[in-house]
Amino acid sequence: MLEQALKDQVKGLFANLKNEYTFKVESNPTHPHKDELVGLLQEVSSCSEKVNHTVEDGEGLAFTILQNGDASSVVFRAVPTGHEFTTLLLAVLNMDGIGKNLPDETLMNRMKGIKGKIEVKSYISLSCTNCPDVVQALNIISMMNPNVHHEIIDGAMHQSEVSHLNIQAVPSVFANGEQFHVGRSTLGELLGKLEEKAGTEFKAASVTEKQYDVIVVGGGPAGVSSAVYSARKGFSVAIVAETVGGQVTETVAIENMISTPKTTGSQLTADLKLHLNEYPIDVLENRRVEKVELVDGVKQISTSLGEKLSTPAMIIATGASWRKLNVPGENEYIGSGVAFCTHCDGPFYKGKRTVVIGGGNSGLEAAIDLAAIATEVTVLEYMNELKGDQVLQDKLSTLPHVKIITNAETLSVEGDGKKVTALKFKHRDSGHIENIDTDGVFVQIGLRANSEVFSEVVETNRAGEIMIDQNCRTDIPGIYAAGDVSVVPFKQIVIAMGEGAKAALSAFDDQIKGLQLAN
Repeated sequence: MLEQALKDQVKGLFANLKNEYTFKVESNPTHPHKDELVGLLQEVSSCSEKVNHTVEDGEGLAFTILQNGDASSVVFRAVPTGHEFTTLLLAVLNMDGIGKNLPDETLMNRMKGIKGKIEVKSYISLSCTNCPDVVQALNIISMMNPNVHHEIIDGAMHQSEVSHLNIQAVPSVFANGEQFHVGRSTLGELLGKLEEKAGTEFKAASVTEKQYDVIVVGGGPAGVSSAVYSARKGFSVAIVAETVGGQVTETVAIENMISTPKTTGSQLTADLKLHLNEYPIDVLENRRVEKVELVDGVKQISTSLGEKLSTPAMIIATGASWRKLNVPGENEYIGSGVAFCTHCDGPFYKGKRTVVIGGGNSGLEAAIDLAAIATEVTVLEYMNELKGDQVLQDKLSTLPHVKIITNAETLSVEGDGKKVTALKFKHRDSGHIENIDTDGVFVQIGLRANSEVFSEVVETNRAGEIMIDQNCRTDIPGIYAAGDVSVVPFKQIVIAMGEGAKAALSAFDDQIKGLQLAN
């Protein structure tokens, strides 16, 4: 099942295990996936003398991981192949305290402070690129707090449960029987939701202000580039981000990174983290900047974890995020017919009707993906013509069950209280209002700059993009912006990396020239 090269990698990862681990399988002897699961765990176990597996009769198909004979609070009701194979390996490494994605002490203490018992169930798809981050974050929380029990459930293997719960998007997470999250997320966001639901005993200790030469806000390509270039110049550097990788984590295939013909968002994210670890950079992940104040030229930054950071030079590289329609029904049906990622949620619409809103590249690509599985795809574009590349338009024109409507203004998403049933739109040229019967609406209308917290500090344009000069300087001395959050044209990964480097070099140049980084 596992190629030798992959087994060699697993042997390397497990080489430093300190404890003994057992994959304890409980399975109905006739379960169609029993042999596949047992075979996978047997091969993983063969990669280390400290890992073994046992098989017992039971209902369904599930396994948990025992550490030195003691059961953990993580249960897999899945065969963790595909994107979830990494989740399996990280579960062992994190239990052993050597996982690379373990959070800092402040976050660990917050996890331990969650009150009461919580039964968490994550419904996932093995082809979903967003699921592993959510599952791995919840695994860590459950490892830190034994009162949180986490089950990872493959929706394809448990279709009756998925139908009963009316799940139409993954990952869908339930806590104590109630849905509390759908879609991609970060450890910090999920932790906050669990704290809100169950309460917390965590009390933030008084935090001493920490000073850096440069603070980079944002962990995408621009932010990581800024941090690395700043560290190479000898600066003390911190990078504050909800997640390293940022918008890149949502990208499946990347084929325009010069010198790298093809990579993926998850691989690029791993490479960004690896590069950060080569330098003495404080990576403050799973946080948001909530406030920025200027005091005699010093930028004082408050984070969502109550930390106080200060610096003479701040580089804003917070990127952009998917825009929403902001019409009635959109938020209500997210995860029940409204989606933003065809790679993750498209498989739920096999043999169903779908609508894609947006005629740019992302919208046309989504329509092409859906056309392979849906019975009907309708593309709505607000302007009077499609905006996507001609090659995509040409491809779309060859697909028989795709309909394109331009000059269309979306008015609302309609549903029956449980799922989407239709989309209402207006023909902008005639004013005629029409309903499209549909099972799913995929929103693909572009990105918005993540600049809200900085909008009262630096100048932004109407789109929220931060105004910069050719050297990434804003209108405030000592504050720089790079990448998609700025007005720089062409929102591309390679451009963001270059802009991040430019911002760091500008900050260094300003310092060595003795420029006053003051307001």
